[in-house]
Amino acid sequence: MTAALALLGYALMVGVLAPLPLARAGWTHRAPRLAVALWQALALSFVTALVLAVHHLAVPGVHLHLGLAGLMHVCGVDHPGGLAAGGSWRLLLPAAVALWPLGRFAAALARTARHRRRHRAVLDLVAARDRGLGAHVLDHDTPAAYCLPGRRSRIVLTRGALELLTDRQLAAVLAHERAHVTGRHHLARTAADALAAAFPFLPLARLAARETPLLLEMAADDRAVRRHPRAVLAAAMYRVADGQVPRTAFAAGGPAALLRVRRLLTPAPAPHPALRAAATLASAAAPILPLLVTCGPILP
Repeated sequence: MTAALALLGYALMVGVLAPLPLARAGWTHRAPRLAVALWQALALSFVTALVLAVHHLAVPGVHLHLGLAGLMHVCGVDHPGGLAAGGSWRLLLPAAVALWPLGRFAAALARTARHRRRHRAVLDLVAARDRGLGAHVLDHDTPAAYCLPGRRSRIVLTRGALELLTDRQLAAVLAHERAHVTGRHHLARTAADALAAAFPFLPLARLAARETPLLLEMAADDRAVRRHPRAVLAAAMYRVADGQVPRTAFAAGGPAALLRVRRLLTPAPAPHPALRAAATLASAAAPILPLLVTCGPILP
């Protein structure tokens, strides 16, 4: 029971208290990839702690906290009283808790993949493939640029964008969209959306779903400016900011374009190395901490 209370307290801290200062932190916009990793680590840590807490409540008894033996015990091996004697049904409850967000994630992946597949089919009919650009060109006057990620990814440009953007701006926009595709950013975005769908009243879930898309756009901006000037990418984003794109796509413009343009034109210094090290350590340690709470020397 003590371990279950400790895990529930930890889940409460991670799910309710930890997200608030992270959402307000200024360093996240200066290191967006690291910030996304930390949001994902907190989400995984919360789900792990919740599953283990339910496990301890569903399978009461004297729990082992002896390193590897304790970890095996958490997994349902060598339980006092013996689950094989008819208590294995108790594991259905923690399994259901684990499968709830996983099921939401799988359903979200399937749903967005279906939407992208339909959109790709339409693009193959109405858009022209430009091998030189490595993109599909849509005959539309409104300037827009976006990508459909996934195994059969597409980068889409409208005719209006091609007429409005200079060659340098176009190259910067394409680099931004390729960063989304190669970085598989849709997986992190889908995971954040799935957590929010699974736990809609949880601050961690709501804030992660809100912050992750913007951070992924900033991460793609950072990747693009490795080879293209910041001012060029900022000007291109400004010109395609009003283009309408599918919800499952990543757009070079979008509602947060002004914030991203300001970030590009007035770059802030990178986070202090000590802060980066602390955030990296927290990202690596957060998913493991619930196991340490379970396997640590906690008295029954």
